[in-house]
Amino acid sequence: MEQYEPDRLTPPLRAAVQRGKRGGRAALTRRSLLRATAGGALATGGLGALGGCGIPAAGKTQGGTSAQDHSAREKVVNFSNWTEYIDVDDSGKRHPTLDTFRERTGIRVGYTEDINDNNEFFGKIKPQLAAGQDTGRDLIVLTDWLAARLIRLGWVQKLDVSNLPHAYTNLSPQFRDPDWDPGRAYSYPWQGISTVIAYNKKALDGIEVTSVSDLLDNPKLKGRVGFLSEMRDSVGMTLLDMGKDPARVSGDDFDAAIARLQKAVDKGQIRRFTGNDYTSDLTKGDLAACIAWAGDVVQLKADSPDVDFVIPDSGYMTSTDNLCVPNKARHKTNAERLIDFYYEPAQAAALAAYINYVTPVDGVKPYLAKIDQDAADNPLIVPDQAMQAKSHAFRSLSQKEETAYEEKFAKLTGA
Repeated sequence: MEQYEPDRLTPPLRAAVQRGKRGGRAALTRRSLLRATAGGALATGGLGALGGCGIPAAGKTQGGTSAQDHSAREKVVNFSNWTEYIDVDDSGKRHPTLDTFRERTGIRVGYTEDINDNNEFFGKIKPQLAAGQDTGRDLIVLTDWLAARLIRLGWVQKLDVSNLPHAYTNLSPQFRDPDWDPGRAYSYPWQGISTVIAYNKKALDGIEVTSVSDLLDNPKLKGRVGFLSEMRDSVGMTLLDMGKDPARVSGDDFDAAIARLQKAVDKGQIRRFTGNDYTSDLTKGDLAACIAWAGDVVQLKADSPDVDFVIPDSGYMTSTDNLCVPNKARHKTNAERLIDFYYEPAQAAALAAYINYVTPVDGVKPYLAKIDQDAADNPLIVPDQAMQAKSHAFRSLSQKEETAYEEKFAKLTGA
């Protein structure tokens, strides 16, 4: 059984946290701040490393602790999510999809935007989960590394597939089988996050950029290239360019990717490593091209005709934010019904049209086209099969690997 030891961060993990805070906490919207405290900061270390002593994990390492389900008697589900991460009407006060769910089922959704940071939210819920107590939440949205952590600790419940007919049927193959939750027994994606190459056509002035090699090796781009301060994205994209699979990365593979990036740093090819603050540099043309997050690119393209993106032939990195039911939740069945509701293509389309992330729901395109044809045709929102086939995820890391990898990445970025 794993154990949880609170409030201990190694120096490289602390550096990763600071990179994230500098990179995205001042952003105003969910789509701009998403990855600032995601996997690279605390993918296995979190608010504290898992060690040989400390607070025993609640329940088993696989399979959470249920409670008496009050769903039939209490028509409510308490849902905690990130800010700016759901549809809102013109008044800014109501969420049309949640209203539809209530009208159809009679279940009221207590919706709270109280997740601003994976690390911070973990700090809110860990005392209750570690003590085997109800958090007051029936459904929470966690970035993949934190979802993996809670699954390992036994702090989230196994989902009842009989309550998830749409989710089970309509989940995109791209997201069906992460190594941290094979077969999606404990989680379903809320939205996906893609990492691509973005560029400013005016700043490139005819220079072709189609690969990470172009970013790292073309002398005409010296000092005008950006990489991300998120380790999994920058190293993952480099690994793919080198013909290596991030889902099977070895220590030698990782070191080779770091060495390649270090060479580009040493010769001044890479201008800097950033959080989402690359967006202003890209729009202005100070960065000619960079590794970027698709949610940002969708917005930048809408505002600037010079900004565009490319998916390298070698592939791109992807991750997810995930719906989970924490231990001791009072309304598990109601939570599962809400998960399933958002896997109906019409509801997924309404959500995607507003927030512009990668929808994890198959069959959504014709429904989205009725709302927003441009969004339906955008592969950054609805990836086609060819794009899905190029999607790759960074494998789960052990605590020892996480510490070692972050230390090396921190040295590379100067954090």
